[in-house]
Amino acid sequence: MFKEDLTMSFIDGIKERAKQDIKTIVLPESEDERTLRAAAKILEEKTANLILIGEEATIKADAEKYGVNIDGATIINPETSDKLEEYVNTLYELRKAKGMTPEAAREALLKDRTTFGVMVLKTGGADGLVSGACHSTANTLRPALQILRTAPGAKLVSGFFIMDVPNCEFGYNGTFAFADCGLNQDPDSESLAAIANDTANTFRTLVGAEPKVAFLSHSTKGSAKHPLVDKVVNAVEIAHQQYPDLVCDGELQLDAAIVPSVAASKAPGSPVAGQANVLIFPNLDGGNIGYKLVQRLAKAEAYGPMLQGIAKPVNDLSRGCSWEDIVGVVALTAVQAQNSK
Repeated sequence: MFKEDLTMSFIDGIKERAKQDIKTIVLPESEDERTLRAAAKILEEKTANLILIGEEATIKADAEKYGVNIDGATIINPETSDKLEEYVNTLYELRKAKGMTPEAAREALLKDRTTFGVMVLKTGGADGLVSGACHSTANTLRPALQILRTAPGAKLVSGFFIMDVPNCEFGYNGTFAFADCGLNQDPDSESLAAIANDTANTFRTLVGAEPKVAFLSHSTKGSAKHPLVDKVVNAVEIAHQQYPDLVCDGELQLDAAIVPSVAASKAPGSPVAGQANVLIFPNLDGGNIGYKLVQRLAKAEAYGPMLQGIAKPVNDLSRGCSWEDIVGVVALTAVQAQNSK
């Protein structure tokens, strides 16, 4: 179910897709109230099977305190797991060239629930993982990269948001992908091109529409001269060379990218200007500020920062997320898992 059904919100369409092929998602942050409230809703809606990492009695006591039902979730306590020795050996083998010892592997698995959850994912016990409600992006990304590594053919890992803007005539019925908003601080031109291609593929998978990619800048088609503009112009040239099927253009100011009347004036003849639905920001400052402006001022639903380029679906959360945001990101992660190769 995609957004062509305008009576259904974007995330409701994602939930319907998640229900068609139920996947198992790990939630390591069982100590967080939002995680438990989200888990109860996910189980009620049947959008995913869930694994919670932590001590069973504590998790169940917290759920009772919050008045939520998580009876359908699988709870794994790292300290008593019958898989612990297997995970210790696997982590040691993966990281011994970097100085990992069996003792350090055991300590990491017992002390860091995200590391343990990623190992569940690595060994086929789950299909995806969502974390970050009470930890930094680095805490989620580090074990994912160390244990899962990058996906075949991926040039880098990047972060994106799916933005669903209410009552918006721009983008794809108000839906956009923004990148990179959570990970790469100052990507060079080649990295920007790779981020654009990956985000376009992600947009097609999750939204079900053809991506039209705008490389954003404070300049449109040479209206300003600066090395920051040159970086974006070069990224567009690289994208055309390396990803010839990618429908993209730049450099474009935001209004030229999404507003048809402005595009007609500033970038006539562009295949993207005035109709962009995938927005590539020149650096993390712009991306992070941009998504938060749209989220807070336009009351948009912001799902992410989700990650692309990792071998299996692992997604981050903003520490300012609500439990409803977690429900949405889990559904999106499940759909990513459905499409994983």
